[in-house]
Amino acid sequence: MNAFLSGLNGKILAAGGAVAAVIVAGLLYTMMAPVHAVPAPPGAIARLEPLKEPAPVPTVAFNDASGRRHTLAEFKGRYVLLNLWATWCAPCVRELPSLAGLQAAIPGLKIVAVNVGRGSASDAAAFLKAHHAGSLPVYMDSDIALIRVFGAFGLPYSILIDPQGREVARAVGPGAWDAPDAVDYFRALTLKTSGAS
Repeated sequence: MNAFLSGLNGKILAAGGAVAAVIVAGLLYTMMAPVHAVPAPPGAIARLEPLKEPAPVPTVAFNDASGRRHTLAEFKGRYVLLNLWATWCAPCVRELPSLAGLQAAIPGLKIVAVNVGRGSASDAAAFLKAHHAGSLPVYMDSDIALIRVFGAFGLPYSILIDPQGREVARAVGPGAWDAPDAVDYFRALTLKTSGAS
């Protein structure tokens, strides 16, 4: 009987050790898995894919409506949603009002919607106004420098930049940026930033 109990205790100890090893391995795997700089986005903006590691934003200039040059570094200290669009891009045109809606809902988030097509700044301003996005500032990149440095292979192309000036997520294709779950997502991001200051 003693031999039986001793064998049973050994099996229980071995099973317990195996369970503990699985738990420890699971914890180590979770701790070593890549951590995204931002949480996964909700369904309305599911195309916005977090990068495994934040990446420095390239230094490239673009113009505002008055012709003044800007770089993304000017917006450090807050989240920025850079959106590359063109007047000839139907999905871009459909998404412009939602970008304006997101900007209105989350003033702490800077929307930088840059027209990468041809035409003048006054044409872009009139176009934005005609498509219910007149509240967005006019930014132009007729040299398509932003498309080149970000490797954009389709439009619309959106890049989420954190307050440290690093790219943390990108989306190819349109998003419903002003959908309630998207607004909640960006509100949480910006509140986290303002709470850390």
